[in-house]
Amino acid sequence: MEETLLSGQKSEELVPATLPDNIRPWGRYDVIDGDDGFQVKRITILPGQRVSYQRHRRREEFWMIVRGSAVVTLNDLDTSHKAGEVIHVKLRDKHRIGNSGDGELIFIEVQMGDYFGEDDIERFEDAYGREGTTTPHGN
Repeated sequence: MEETLLSGQKSEELVPATLPDNIRPWGRYDVIDGDDGFQVKRITILPGQRVSYQRHRRREEFWMIVRGSAVVTLNDLDTSHKAGEVIHVKLRDKHRIGNSGDGELIFIEVQMGDYFGEDDIERFEDAYGREGTTTPHGN
């Protein structure tokens, strides 16, 4: 695997030149289960970060916040949420979740539908230059 030196890192600290698919500029996700009709992810959002404002045509999502505090934008309305709360993102709802706390925001996302690929993401706004794309890292 090709590696590169990160600016400001000690010379012996090399990182992969391309990030793994589950690493994003806002944090990471890990698929923890799935079968026909559903997929389950553990999602971690770093302090001060948020995912793109997006929608899906082939899946709905349920978010169970397990750690931290979040600001959720759902169809242009912002609401605050904390551990123990569940948010339902219906099919074609415009949505985004961001970390409003000092520590990591962790939530479990249950996706239900007939397709879970990255190309079912339509981005409207993105802090990382990925508007309108389905490319995870903006490449």
